[in-house]
Amino acid sequence: MKNVTDSFVSLGHWPSAGSFGFNTDILATNLINLSVVLGVLIFFGKGVLSDLLDNRKQRILNTIRNSEELREGAIEQLEKAWARLRKVEIEADQFRVNGYSEIEREKLNLIDSTYKTLEQLENYKNETINFEQQKASNQVQQRVFQQALQGALGTLNSCLNSELHLRTISANIGILGAMKEITD
Repeated sequence: MKNVTDSFVSLGHWPSAGSFGFNTDILATNLINLSVVLGVLIFFGKGVLSDLLDNRKQRILNTIRNSEELREGAIEQLEKAWARLRKVEIEADQFRVNGYSEIEREKLNLIDSTYKTLEQLENYKNETINFEQQKASNQVQQRVFQQALQGALGTLNSCLNSELHLRTISANIGILGAMKEITD
């Protein structure tokens, strides 16, 4: 560092050409140079800096306006969504209440139809039982009648001789002939 300052100091010993020369006082020259540079920058850069700041300010204001508009739109959409949610909740409650009453109604209808079906099945069962009893009774009656008829025929055959048998046949033929005359 000492070599750098020595080189500046040695420059001060050069012969000067009139009143122009180097100022070896570093602090004084730096302040003057800085003030000249700042003055030039302020004078010429003021418009550019002002334009840059104005543009930045406008972008910030536009961003704020857009954000406010988006916020208002979001609030509006949120309010609409809340209104739709309340409407849907009310409809859901109505559907729930109607659904429960409809379920109860369907349940009662199903129970009623089941009872009616069971009642019909019971009636069909009773009719089938009555039919089968009647059928069995008729079969028993026919069987008894056939056995009684066979027994009567056996008794008649054993009791009747051929002459009595011929008289009975003649009498029956006479009855049938009289019936024929009546019908004619």
